[in-house]
Formats: sequence, C-alpha cells, structure tokens
Amino acid sequence: MTSSLLASLRPEASGAPASGIVELSKYARTAGDVIQLWVGEGDMPTPSFIYEAATRSLAAGETTYTWQRGIPELRQAIATYASDLYGRTLSAERFFVCGSGMQAIQIAMTLVAGPGDEIIIPSPTWPNAPAAAGLRGATPVFVELDHGNRGWQIDLEKLEAAITPKTKAMFINTPSNPTGWTATKEELAAILAMARRHGLWIVADEIYTRFVWTDGAPHRAPSFHDVREDGDRIVWVNTFSKNWAMTGWRTGWVEADPALGDVIENLIQYSTSGSPVFIQRACIVALERGESFLAHQVAKARKARDIVSEAIEATGRCRFSRPEGAFYLFFGIDGVTDSNAAAMKLVDIAKVGLAPGSAFGPGGEGHLRLCYLRSPEQIALAAERLRLAIPQL
Repeated sequence: MTSSLLASLRPEASGAPASGIVELSKYARTAGDVIQLWVGEGDMPTPSFIYEAATRSLAAGETTYTWQRGIPELRQAIATYASDLYGRTLSAERFFVCGSGMQAIQIAMTLVAGPGDEIIIPSPTWPNAPAAAGLRGATPVFVELDHGNRGWQIDLEKLEAAITPKTKAMFINTPSNPTGWTATKEELAAILAMARRHGLWIVADEIYTRFVWTDGAPHRAPSFHDVREDGDRIVWVNTFSKNWAMTGWRTGWVEADPALGDVIENLIQYSTSGSPVFIQRACIVALERGESFLAHQVAKARKARDIVSEAIEATGRCRFSRPEGAFYLFFGIDGVTDSNAAAMKLVDIAKVGLAPGSAFGPGGEGHLRLCYLRSPEQIALAAERLRLAIPQL
C-alpha cells in the first residue's frame, strides 16, 4: 500500500532528494554531548532588543492578517538598510517580505523557471537551491568551481559553456555556502554580461554579504548591485537569519524590479498569505538597531575562522583554503572518499558534528563543512578534537 501511495505522487515531490545534513544531524543528536557545527547558524540567541519588539507587538494585539508584501514600515526599513549598504537609492517598492530566505528562493525559482527549463548553479552549493528548482520541474545544471592555490574560483568559460536553449536562469550564491567563494566585482560584471547576451535571469543569493574576509574588504562583499542597470533580469533573495541570529524566526525578503510586484505578491498570497506582523516588528528593530550586534558576529567569526583553519592545517591531511567569505570551512581529507561515513565517525570519536560534503552536489564529496560562527572558546575545543581525530579516519 505504501509503495502504491508513493508511486501516485508527482515525481518532483517523491523524487526530492533527502538532505545529507539532516541525516547527519539526526545521528549526532542521539550521540550525546556533540558540538553542533553542521548547521548554518551561530551559537547566540536572538538579542533581547529584537525579540522585545515582537513581545510589544503581541501585547498590542497585532495578530491578524496583514499586507501580503510586508508591512510598509518593514519594507521601508529594508530599503533604507539596502540603500546604505549598496550606496544607491533603492525604493521600498523593490522589496517583498516572505517566510524565510528559503521561501525567497522558492519564489525566485517559481518566477524564472519551470518544467523543461534549466537553471545553472555553481557547485558545491547549498542543496536547498537545486532542490527548489527540481520541485518546480526545472533541471539544475551544475558547474563545478575550481579549487587551487587561489582557493575556490569560478571558470567563466565553463559557466557560459553550460548554457543551452533550455537555460532560463543562473543561481549565483556569493559569498558561497559551503566553499566561501566570493566573486569579485569584475566577475559579477562578466556573469551579468553573460546573462544579458543569452537573455537569462540571475537569482542572486547574497545572504552572506556582510561576512567577508578578503584583506582590505569593506563591510560587505561585491554585489550585483555594483554592476546592474535598470531593466536587468535579477532577483535577489535574502534573510534575517544569519546577520541577526534569527534563524528560527523564518523571515526573509525578495528584491526585484517593482514591475514584478503583483506577481510576487500573488506567489506570497498562495503560499503563506503574508508574514506575522509581530515578527515583522522585530525585523524592523533588527535593521535599525542591529549593526553593533552584527559587527560582533562578524568579528567573532573572523577570529574563529583563523582558529579552526590553523587546527585543520596542523593535521597534515586536509586540503582547503581559508574562505574569502561566509562562515564555513569546507575542507577535504586525504584518503576520505565517503564524506557521510567520515562525518558519522567524527561524531563518534570527536563528538563534533560536521556536514558531509556529499550533501553539496558535484565537487563536494570527500569534503566536510564546518560552521565556525561560534564563540572562540567553543571553536577552539572543536578544533582540538578534530586535530586529534582526523588522523584516525
């Protein structure tokens, strides 16, 4: 009976890949006191100045339906934040509040591709993005990043060679999860020129833009905002989760040309029918008062990156480059070909949980991903455990 029920489902649903990260987390959570570095979040709870805004909103009775695009105050707060960040005036009409960065990706994928279409995605990549394309009937086409003395790099010729008549979009995540690859302004300009030549959309995932480690870098990574012109086919996706320790609040936003507003509003209406007002009130405060907290997060991550990089290097068995951005260390281990088995074994012998590289698509197997957005003390403990355990794999 169970098999016949599954067989009657849409193949896009029944064929959705299981998450290797979730599989590892289930195993690690039954293994005792494990340092949890497999998931993309920090170790700090949401600051009180943020959650108290939600409490006040609840006390005021703001628990009803609201604007599908987001309350005007939050859309304006996002516009102000983005205008300051990118150095150009951006209207509130460009921004649409939704239920998480993941839903923002789902909305963007729905906008640009469907059955029979292809979406090009540099890989290794966060598995949820290609899965979102697949759930819409589109085919993710992976272009592997190169890894050498200069770290992870994109080959623009390989990227363009992957374009076919079926290609409708490119999903560009920079700074990248899991590799830390961070595109230069010149690379973004070249990718945008490529999209213009072929009439393609770009889905720009710049969620980690504030976590950038390149020497002399400003307070953000290069962005498609630095090279775009009016009318370019770009949809940005973003989230409150990473910058302000709000992963559990499940709130994000889409940015697009206002001409797409009615379409995006409909997609929100037919999925969540809008985000809770009390959560949006907290998001406003995060944007308006959260810069010092974010600066603390960034400084902590930079220090932790150096601690864990030195420990992994000391094993003498690992291949990696210190990431240019985001807050992950993606490293290979000589002789390890089954990253899932290696991650499970590290749970057992080191009590440290890492995400298996096989979860991140082509180019990921043989690697492990470590989230280092943690206190230096916790990262130092995890790094020492890994330094001792990795030679046993």
